[in-house]
Amino acid sequence: MNEAINIDELDLATLKRGQIYRFWLNLISDTFGNPIPIPVMVAKGMEEGIVLGLTAAVHGNELNGIPVIQRVFKEIDVNALKGTIIGIPVVNVVSLNRKRRRFNDGTDLNHIMPGQKNGNVSQVYAYRFFHKIVKKFDYLLDLHTASFGRINSYYIRADMDDPKTRQLALLQNAQIIVHNPPADGTLRGAASAESVCAITLEVGNPNTFQKGMIRDGLAGLHNTLIDLGMAQGDLDLEEEDAPVLCKSSYWIYTEKGGILTVHPQATEMVEKGQHIATLQNVFGDIIQKYFAPETGIVIGKSISPINQSGGRILHLGIL
Repeated sequence: MNEAINIDELDLATLKRGQIYRFWLNLISDTFGNPIPIPVMVAKGMEEGIVLGLTAAVHGNELNGIPVIQRVFKEIDVNALKGTIIGIPVVNVVSLNRKRRRFNDGTDLNHIMPGQKNGNVSQVYAYRFFHKIVKKFDYLLDLHTASFGRINSYYIRADMDDPKTRQLALLQNAQIIVHNPPADGTLRGAASAESVCAITLEVGNPNTFQKGMIRDGLAGLHNTLIDLGMAQGDLDLEEEDAPVLCKSSYWIYTEKGGILTVHPQATEMVEKGQHIATLQNVFGDIIQKYFAPETGIVIGKSISPINQSGGRILHLGIL
């Protein structure tokens, strides 16, 4: 087993071809002045080529992407690899250690990318991560999951008007693809602004490992390597289960607080006017029913029964 080397900068030009490396890349310091590093894996092929970036756990409770990246590096034949793969199995190490979603100052890292050089603690962390690693990518697959109290299908957010990004999304064998141009503050948005072809993969549920989701995510990454000419092989595209394409999506929210039951399941089609949720008070009386405002597919849903006004019900994708 290769020991991880502690470094301050990742210099791909100094790495030998045909090898896999493990690093601890120092980003910031703790209150005692000790470095806080993040894990970085690099597979450098025998030939120069594309740099593919794989990131997971930008939020500290999003775990499914970690074994996906681990298995890519265990299975890759680096001697047959053209180009370089950079994997960061845990971007937000501070939050992972605390078993929390957000950074230790309460900030969502995926809302402040690419950070600020002279900002607050989360902004500096985001800035150094982005400039030390992400700016080296040509392509980026950013792996996420649902948040606390919710479940997700395996779906992709991508700018489907861009041909390269569309192709990258279609390779992932996802259940659903949502047309979603990159937003300011997200890792995908910041990467796209640097001409990195990037998509977001929402791979299931938080705080757990889901074998089926991990397997599907890994198959998509292998398709990506083959399609980009980085590895040899046959594409594994599930034509019979082609992804449902959505032109847009949005969350439906509660108007009142209470005990919520969401009826349809993730990936289920719902018709306009269909009963999708029931809200009860603490005595068990029904106080409100919710109905689908239009026909669509359930991308994700709340599984937390306890809701205040403005609580999430379900994420509806519009075909």
